[in-house]
Amino acid sequence: MTLLTLDKAVSTKTDTRETDRVPPQPGPLQREVRATAAEELTHLLFDQQDRARIHDTWRTLVGGEAFAYRPGLSPDERTALSYDRLRLVNDAVDNPEALASDPRLLASLHEWTGFVDGALGTLSGIHYNLFLGSFVDHDDRRHDLSEYMSMNRTGTFLCTELDHGNDAAAMETTATLDPATGGFVLDTPHPGAQKFMPNTSLVGGPKSALVAARLLVEGEDQGVFLFLVPLSDERGHLPGITVRALPPKLGSNVDHCLTSFDQVWLPREALLEAEHGRLSPDNTVTSGVGNRRKRFLRSIARVTTGKLCMSAAAIGVSRTALAIAVRHAHHRHISGPKAGQRLPLAAHRSHHGRLLRALATGYAMTFLHRRVVTRWAEHTPADQAEVERLVAIAKGWITWQARDITLECRERCGAQGLFRVNGLTELQQDLEGAITAEGDNLVVWLKAGGEMLFGHEPVERGHLGPLSPDQELADLEFLRGLLAEAESIWQARARTALREGPAGDPVGRWNEASTAALEVVSAHARLQAADAFLATAAQATQPTARFLLHSLCRLFLLKQISEHTGDLLAEGLISPDHVRGLPRTVETVVSDLAPHMTTLVDAFTLPDEYLATIPIASGTSITQHLYDRPSLVTT
Repeated sequence: MTLLTLDKAVSTKTDTRETDRVPPQPGPLQREVRATAAEELTHLLFDQQDRARIHDTWRTLVGGEAFAYRPGLSPDERTALSYDRLRLVNDAVDNPEALASDPRLLASLHEWTGFVDGALGTLSGIHYNLFLGSFVDHDDRRHDLSEYMSMNRTGTFLCTELDHGNDAAAMETTATLDPATGGFVLDTPHPGAQKFMPNTSLVGGPKSALVAARLLVEGEDQGVFLFLVPLSDERGHLPGITVRALPPKLGSNVDHCLTSFDQVWLPREALLEAEHGRLSPDNTVTSGVGNRRKRFLRSIARVTTGKLCMSAAAIGVSRTALAIAVRHAHHRHISGPKAGQRLPLAAHRSHHGRLLRALATGYAMTFLHRRVVTRWAEHTPADQAEVERLVAIAKGWITWQARDITLECRERCGAQGLFRVNGLTELQQDLEGAITAEGDNLVVWLKAGGEMLFGHEPVERGHLGPLSPDQELADLEFLRGLLAEAESIWQARARTALREGPAGDPVGRWNEASTAALEVVSAHARLQAADAFLATAAQATQPTARFLLHSLCRLFLLKQISEHTGDLLAEGLISPDHVRGLPRTVETVVSDLAPHMTTLVDAFTLPDEYLATIPIASGTSITQHLYDRPSLVTT
């Protein structure tokens, strides 16, 4: 597909009162217009002029035969296949260290691999982001990484413990300085301190790990640091290292294990040192970041980029589910109201309406993610805390929305959607891991909500001013303003609840405020998505593409404010007529968008080779994918 190039700057002012319709155009001309619109949508969805650098390598890779669906594999075989594919990813990369240093490329890798192999996305995130990325950030270039660049050894990352998940700062694995040798003794003091869920099995070949452990110097706890630990070689796990496979779990087939250490000696150079902490020759720890908790957070700072990767995987999965479901809606025909009439599922509002609402959210998720990745790639020390919070908020909202979207798409495909070969069931299951990885969404949002109670200023209450007759629900700026007001309303409630909570009882006070604080975070996430959507739509120049983006954004915003109409009405920000007209306005937007569903998913540019393997996406029969097995029927 040819990239659309924008030759001059485009005004960012959106015509928010736009109500014009794109007229139907006959035959070949209509197809040409749709193709042109899809090209511009693709251009805007996929980083515009930077699309080739960020996306093309991964898109080409996952369209290859090595990434085709393999039926009938055992769980262990599927895990081994994911490691084989990880090496194909590495072969496609000119410089693995540069990949680890580029959050845009890392996120895109997850965006394109997540829908073909969820385990591969997990392994890629661990090896490139958590393992190699930690060396890039914290090692002062002291270690030879050539074995990991060539993937003669795979890198993994051991932080979470069986007894310490969201409170990983309280981990109990120790690395005790050995004065006699200058090295360290790594130890798991009790079963609860076993490292939980790293990919430390022998599958995939020899591995080394970065292990988060509490540094003890002359009996004094210096906080958590990272240590490079060889785990296995061609013969098996190394002495003192015990690895036990965890039972099967929901989602992708990663070789998750429990891992423990019994007095494992490490050389002095195993400690990763940088500005967050160094061990001097006289065994004194110096640090430029303050207390032990800050050292820990700096040691595991790569989890922020990991959140971007999890969000990217969820976006790729959502768009794939939508593409499959929309194609199925046009391929699958059912009986119409007239005798002998056959209609596609897409003809029915009960079907296409749900998919269009999901499409509006899917586009909003993509544009939000692009903005957040850019903010993180360009952040400075001055805005780092704010951007980290935005990354965390976006990860929670995007992965939760992705679960809703894939569930909707699976249901819209009926019984066909239950079969693995049709792609949707595994997409659903893999999202559960993304929701929990790099910090449980709810816990992450609670932290963000606490920070936003008094450290964040939304628009002032009543910012929109009195109602006027020309404020219409079709007006995008009006809808955006209403969502901002909803955020302010919930923040005021949360602050009041915290102030009026039981004195002398911090947990009780937070319990009173936490529900409202979570609503603040939710409204803020959706407002950020709306702003990213509006900014992107303003750059569209092709008329059909501009119309589709404005209409999708309108549908997205109408969906968001529908949850807040009571509050907005009580505050005098909307009128009873607005409330009464909301359902009709939604129906009008859905009606306008319904003929363009195929264009909207064509813009996702999923590889044709991939779609051809999905029966309900390609219009083929699932019977082409049957394979022999013993009969379940006896006579």
